[in-house]
Amino acid sequence: MRSTMKLFQKLLLAPAALGLFAPLAANANESNFRDVTSYSQDQAQVTLDTFKPLSSKNPLLAGGEGVNQNQTSEDFDVDTFSATTKASFTSNFAIGKEEGGADETYVANFDYEIALQSSFTGDDSLDVVMQAGVSKGYTELDMTDSSKKVTIDTISYTTPLGDRVSAFYAFGDGVAGSALYNTACVYGAQADTFTDCGISAANVDEGLGSALGASFDFGNGFTAALAYEGQGNSTKGFVSKESTDAIGAQFSYIGDTYGVSVSWANIENHDANNNRVITLNKAVGHTQSVGFNAYYSPDLPNFPSISAGLETNHDDSVAGTTSDQTSHYFIGIQWDEVGDGTLGAAIGSKEPYNENADALTMYEVFYSYNYADGITITPLIYSKDNSGSTADETGVILKSTFSF
Repeated sequence: MRSTMKLFQKLLLAPAALGLFAPLAANANESNFRDVTSYSQDQAQVTLDTFKPLSSKNPLLAGGEGVNQNQTSEDFDVDTFSATTKASFTSNFAIGKEEGGADETYVANFDYEIALQSSFTGDDSLDVVMQAGVSKGYTELDMTDSSKKVTIDTISYTTPLGDRVSAFYAFGDGVAGSALYNTACVYGAQADTFTDCGISAANVDEGLGSALGASFDFGNGFTAALAYEGQGNSTKGFVSKESTDAIGAQFSYIGDTYGVSVSWANIENHDANNNRVITLNKAVGHTQSVGFNAYYSPDLPNFPSISAGLETNHDDSVAGTTSDQTSHYFIGIQWDEVGDGTLGAAIGSKEPYNENADALTMYEVFYSYNYADGITITPLIYSKDNSGSTADETGVILKSTFSF
C-alpha cells in the first residue's frame, strides 16, 4: 500500500515537472546551452559581495544628470564623477577656400574640445580644457591645431574672496590674464581678428603660460578687474629679469541695453616665442595700451546690436614720434533673431597701424543657423587687405559646430 502511495505521488509531480521544463524546451532553439554552461563554469565570479543588496547611490553622469544638492563625496564610488563635476564637448568642422593666401585650394579643418568643470565649495571652479584637431587651412578660424593629439590647453581655478571679490590663477598656452574682464562687446565674431573686439594688447591675452587675476563687483553693473601674465610655469619664473611680464586693469559698466569699458595694459616687448626684446642699451622696452569698448543693444524689433572698440598703443623702445604710436579699431553689428539664427557683420583694422599710415582693413559677414539642438551651421565670408604687392585675402568658409 505504501509503495502504491509513493507511485501516486510521483505521478502527481510529473505534470509540475513538465511545466518547469516546458519553457526551457520552447526556448532551446534560441539558446546555446554549451556557451551558457561554459560561462557558468569559467566566467562567473562569486564573491562575498555577490549577494549584497545593490547600492541606492546614484552615480553622476558626465553631463551632470541626477545632481542632488544634498549628496556628498561619500555617496559616490571612486570610479564615478562627483556631484559637482560636469563635462561639455565641442567639435568644429570647416570646409572652404581662402583666395590670395599661400594656398588657394579647398581645404577642410576640424577640432575637438573637452571642457571639465569641478566645484569643491559650491562657489569655486576648477576648469580643465583639452583640445585636439588639424586646422592649418585658414588663418582666420580660431580652431585647434595640435596634429590630432589631445593636449591640455588650460587649467584654471577661480574662487570667491568674499561677496564681491573673485580671484583666479591659470596655466596653459591658451590662458588669458583678462579671464575675469567684463569687456563691453556683444558681437559674436567668427574671424579670429575680430574676437578681441578691436583690442589687441589692452586685453592682456599674450599667451605667456601663467596668469593671475581678480575682479571686483561694485553692484549696479559696475565692475573692475586686475590681470597679470608671466612665464611662471617655466624656468624663467614670475616677475624676474628673464621672464616676460604683462599687467593690466579694466573698469566697466554693463547694463541691459548698453555698456562701456576701459582697459589698460603694460607689456614687456617680446617676440613670437615670448622672448623679451632687448634694445641696444640693454633695456627691455614696454608697450602701454589703452582700449575703449562700448555696445548698444536696445530691445527694439529688427534693430541690431552695435559694438565698437578702439585702442591706442605706445612703444617706449621705438625712437621718433611717428612710429611709436599705433591704433586699432573695430565696429560690429548683429541681429540675434533672423529666422532661426544670427546675422552679423563687422569692419575694422586687420592689425594695429602707425598713426601716420593707412589701416589695412578687414571685414566679415556671417549667418549662424541653429540647425538642431547642439548643431550650428555658419557660412562666413571675410576679406583682408595686404600691403605692397601681396594679394588681398578672401575667405569663403562653411563651419559646423556640434556642442553636447
